[in-house]
Amino acid sequence: MAAGWSQQLLGVAAVAGWLALLALGALQVRRRWNGQREWSRKLVHIGTGAVVPIAWATGIDRLIAIPAAGLITLLAAMNHRFRLLPAIEDVGRASFGTIAYGASITLLLLQFWPQQPAAVAAGVLVMAVGDGLAGLLGPLVSSPCWLVWGQRKSIVGTGAMAAGSLAMLLLVRQLAIAAGLPHPELPALLAITTTAVVLEQVAVGGLDNFTVPLAAGWLWQRLS
Repeated sequence: MAAGWSQQLLGVAAVAGWLALLALGALQVRRRWNGQREWSRKLVHIGTGAVVPIAWATGIDRLIAIPAAGLITLLAAMNHRFRLLPAIEDVGRASFGTIAYGASITLLLLQFWPQQPAAVAAGVLVMAVGDGLAGLLGPLVSSPCWLVWGQRKSIVGTGAMAAGSLAMLLLVRQLAIAAGLPHPELPALLAITTTAVVLEQVAVGGLDNFTVPLAAGWLWQRLS
């Protein structure tokens, strides 16, 4: 392994601890605001994005990262079927977003980890923060809206997706510069942001959780 076992264990413990905090936080949000089922799910959705920077910072090996991501995806599928943790999955609508999210992270790790961690981080954080903010702010703030394949979209939600995505791409760019890794320039970041927004608009059933991270990660790698 690229790093020693002690560092690997530290990284795994950090990721596991963070995920445990997210699960507890989601349960607390569900209890406190039971009428807002989407809030607890979006807390997990946004917070999961931090897993990749944690894994990057602690040097978690590919042999640990990929099986772990696959296992989490399997657990997400089981939770979707059996509602073991309703705070994460029960949103009152048909969505495979949580499963797709885990699958996209697993595929990004398979393709880019650990040689290009910035590509993985870009894909995951665009989805985590951009889509997460869109899902939270879109329904909360009144603004002009429209329907795309039966799904409601709004100016505020779309703007939050764009702003959150670009902010995360700029952050990952700075991390890549600090690590001496290839990185896209601003026009390329704008192109990635636009692609993510378009894919978020046209996806149904939560499948943007699959297409957006993969597209953002792939474009990051190609445009770097």
